[in-house]
Amino acid sequence: MTESGPAEDDAGCADLGTVFRALADEHRRTVIAELAADGSDRERTCNSFDLPVSKQTQTHHFRVLREAGLIHEINYGNRKGIRLRRAEINRRLPGLLDLLTAERRA
Repeated sequence: MTESGPAEDDAGCADLGTVFRALADEHRRTVIAELAADGSDRERTCNSFDLPVSKQTQTHHFRVLREAGLIHEINYGNRKGIRLRRAEINRRLPGLLDLLTAERRA
């Protein structure tokens, strides 16, 4: 099992511009909102999200979220799991996850 994400010594989100560019896309906001709504922070597989896009586009969206430091990705070889980096997001951008989950409910 290998893990990928921001550099090992990076304990938080990327710069604000990168985070906001990642969240500019509605599909990526949906992924983060779904992860944030699940308070258990359980790991989910990438294909567990009902995104109306091709597998290649899904891969692109998850890469953008990972590079922004919003998700942690675990590679199991034949599948990938993702987990929200809730603590880092709340420390760096307090209230952001609440805003995204409220937008999803509206």
